[in-house]
Amino acid sequence: MNTPALVLDLDMLERNIAAMAAFARAHGIALRPHAKTHKCPDIARRQIAAGALGNCCAKLGEAEALAEAGIGGLLITSPVVSSQGIERLMALLARSSDLMVTADHPVNVDALARGAAGAGLTLAVVVDIDPGMHRTGAATPEAVLALARQIAAAPFLRFAGVQFYCGRHQHIESYAQRKTEIAERTAYLKGIVESLAAAGLKPGIITGGGTGTHAIDAELGVFTELQVGSYVFMDHQYNVCDLRGEGRVPFEQALQIDARVVSAGTSGMATIDSGLKSMATEAGPPPVLAGAPEGTSFRFAGDEHARLTFPDGAAGLGIDSVVTLVPPHCDPTVNLYDAYHVVKGHTLVDIWPIAARGRSR
Repeated sequence: MNTPALVLDLDMLERNIAAMAAFARAHGIALRPHAKTHKCPDIARRQIAAGALGNCCAKLGEAEALAEAGIGGLLITSPVVSSQGIERLMALLARSSDLMVTADHPVNVDALARGAAGAGLTLAVVVDIDPGMHRTGAATPEAVLALARQIAAAPFLRFAGVQFYCGRHQHIESYAQRKTEIAERTAYLKGIVESLAAAGLKPGIITGGGTGTHAIDAELGVFTELQVGSYVFMDHQYNVCDLRGEGRVPFEQALQIDARVVSAGTSGMATIDSGLKSMATEAGPPPVLAGAPEGTSFRFAGDEHARLTFPDGAAGLGIDSVVTLVPPHCDPTVNLYDAYHVVKGHTLVDIWPIAARGRSR
């Protein structure tokens, strides 16, 4: 295949989906996996077939792309605030009646209420709670309660529940540290849920969590559903985390980048065709998974290229040799490609379009 290519091992993907589905069943918790990771209807269908309620979407454009492919049970996890966005949201609701959206501000709730009334449709709204990240979410328990009351009072809105996503905690490598910090944040969430229930506004769903905290979230028992995403693929950021306190990685490295040696004129080195444009780089360089001598190091060498340096005494690689890299951070890496090259072993068996690629608004 042409390189660089985003490669997806089908057997590993299916085992990852099955493993998380089995975990959820064993712990009596639902899954609404996050499509911001894969952006792909083919993967969403497999997750739903394994028991997921639907998918989460970070942006309205992602939800539109999945709905166009027939995926239901969608929750948009970021606020939709512009007038144009709310018009699109209502058009999407007209063909996806179980669509949900989050909100964290009374002005936005008013705009959603006007849009739903104008469309003559009932929109389910989830109150986003700030877990301390100060990114999105209502900042105080009082603000959460006020928003829930405002939504419940609007004729064309339905208060569906609350969202609580501790993104900062997902990549804490130590399980013990992650558990201590998440337990404290979950106690805060539990207090808000109890206040809502006391006011007659018991949340129908309590949604959030992620791959990094899924085991802790399930044990603490406050969430009704988990927004796990990266477990389907894994990446370097998650591979270095002790996800369940077992000292091992419970999911497989299904997502990979194949690159090709395009120059090998210097002894002990080779240049490959996978540079800054072929993967997310904020998490550092990718480990070399296969195709090169053990101990080979990777260094970016520009937009289109990277340099492999081989250990002393190791045989180098010739022109056209293929190496396999581990994406440092899977979500933004996926957004750089048009399709997955789906393989079984070393055989290409399918190509799946990344339908929501670039649908970030």
